[in-house]
Amino acid sequence: MAEYTAAFIGTGGRGRDHVLAYDQIEGAKPVACMARTDTRRDELAEEFDLAAYDDAEEMLAETEPDIVHISTPPQVRVSIMESVSEAGVPLCTVEKPVAVGVEDWRELRDLEARSDTKFAVCHQFRWQPHLVQCREAIESGELGEVEFIDCSARLVLTDQGTHCLHYGNSLNGDARIEEVFGNISGEYHDEQAHPGPDATEAIVTFENGVRAAWTTGDAGAYSTGADHQYQHVRCVAYTDDGHAKWEEFGNWEIVSPSREERSDFGGEETWRENNLRAQAEFHREMFEWLEGGDAPGTNLEHSLHEWKAVLALYESALSNESVTLDEFDPDADLIDRVASEF
Repeated sequence: MAEYTAAFIGTGGRGRDHVLAYDQIEGAKPVACMARTDTRRDELAEEFDLAAYDDAEEMLAETEPDIVHISTPPQVRVSIMESVSEAGVPLCTVEKPVAVGVEDWRELRDLEARSDTKFAVCHQFRWQPHLVQCREAIESGELGEVEFIDCSARLVLTDQGTHCLHYGNSLNGDARIEEVFGNISGEYHDEQAHPGPDATEAIVTFENGVRAAWTTGDAGAYSTGADHQYQHVRCVAYTDDGHAKWEEFGNWEIVSPSREERSDFGGEETWRENNLRAQAEFHREMFEWLEGGDAPGTNLEHSLHEWKAVLALYESALSNESVTLDEFDPDADLIDRVASEF
């Protein structure tokens, strides 16, 4: 009998990856899945011997899971996270981005403050082996102190903006974001699953004094040595004695006076193996958190702080001024103003 049980809300590709990751985790077992439509849900349930539900509250009440993995579109996540909290589920992960606007950010901020459920956002590549190597090299001190971060993504701000910002800042000790000064170009597209402008560019200042260039969409850099035209998430930490670079679909390298190590992402099969390995490591950290360990770097409070940086970038683009996060209280109509301006 497994020590922990897991349930899944959302049964698309990301939901399936969450289930597959449990092949690498001892002491935990997938038991149930839920989706409104039956095609992929029933296929997933049959493949992994899961109980299938079309109602989340019913599944939570009947299975009483220790952890729930939510991989639905962001527009419906708040109500599901509320249900998970009300059911008393100890752990819950949710896909990124955690929010798409101001209202859902506020609702999740309130939920995080009052809920006993330990929520974290699934930035699973934080545990990708090569990014871990880059982070460990910096933490060891062999590259010196971090001076500047370059984080970039080819998809729009609301789609991959928090991805690259989080991974880049993981090389900076997860320092709190102090200030954002940015701009927007192109049009704002509100009809897509992750609404956002064509391109954004910003300078982010962290509380430890490090700054980052944060670019998304058409302004984002392409990965080196990769043919992929879809996902290009990259981050580089420049230090006073070298640098560490990681790209999701490209090259990674660690360079210092005593070390020069580099390779590519290894192709689709290796990418998938590393993705599932990273997913499993994230799940393990969730269970360790439940057992009294430290919160994962992707915990909900920290992830909401990163989303506030997205809102601050929007405000900065409208005001042509830098925005200090501690003093920033975004207006409810912020997204509407961005959409009408751009």
